[in-house]
Amino acid sequence: MPVSGGTKWFLRIGSAITLAFLYFPLVVIGIYAFNTTRVQTWPPAGLSTRWFSDAFQNTGVRDALWTSVRVGLAATALALILGTLAAYALARYDFFGKESVSFLIVLPIALPGIVTGMALNATFTQILHVSLAVWTIVVAHVTFCIVVIFNNVVARLRRTPASFEEAGADLGAIPRRTFVDITFPQMRSALIAGALLAFALSFDEVIVTTFTAGSTETLPIWILSNLQRPNQLPVVNVVAVVVVVLSIIPVYIAQRLSNDPVTAVGTVTDTPAGPGN
Repeated sequence: MPVSGGTKWFLRIGSAITLAFLYFPLVVIGIYAFNTTRVQTWPPAGLSTRWFSDAFQNTGVRDALWTSVRVGLAATALALILGTLAAYALARYDFFGKESVSFLIVLPIALPGIVTGMALNATFTQILHVSLAVWTIVVAHVTFCIVVIFNNVVARLRRTPASFEEAGADLGAIPRRTFVDITFPQMRSALIAGALLAFALSFDEVIVTTFTAGSTETLPIWILSNLQRPNQLPVVNVVAVVVVVLSIIPVYIAQRLSNDPVTAVGTVTDTPAGPGN
């Protein structure tokens, strides 16, 4: 659609203001990470990389980072299984209450994190009578990571005609063969994109984690607990920059994968598959 020169400039200025609104605070933290002093003043007295070595040598940071990675990987793996099963069931089958089930699966991502955290904390400590540990964080993170996986996979399955799978069945392929040769290749990029987004979401989560971590410390929890310590503030800024960089990578890859068009499905087999295929 053709637009006038004035409209173009208006849109450009609006886009620039939006990007500045979103990313200027991150730029400020990035600059403070190179501050030469422990005192955080604007503008910084000078620039230095001394705090980066301090951050990388900090055992608390390394332990918290490893905990966040473990939690993110475990939560993503469980969410992949549960989210994919739910997406396949809702995209390929009709049953009573289908829309209600879909709504209930998506709902946790919209609930306030503090409410979810309180509910999980009460369930773990008062109903199940278990100690809060790494596995309780994993369970808590799965509750919202499932939504990311589900949304990606169900969207891809809805764009993939079920007639492809029916054609495979007509050729004699059993359901497992149909899934491996037809369905899975179509949803593979959606699975990867959803997994990357789920890991990034888990890696950065702090509110729900606070209620379900107990004495376990993830990287966001470490940042929060050390933010009020003046001596640790420069290191906290460095860790925050590292978290931003680590978060950008999976989100960027997921965004590129989510934009991939659905690829064409090749022939399942040149000849009808036998019962054992």
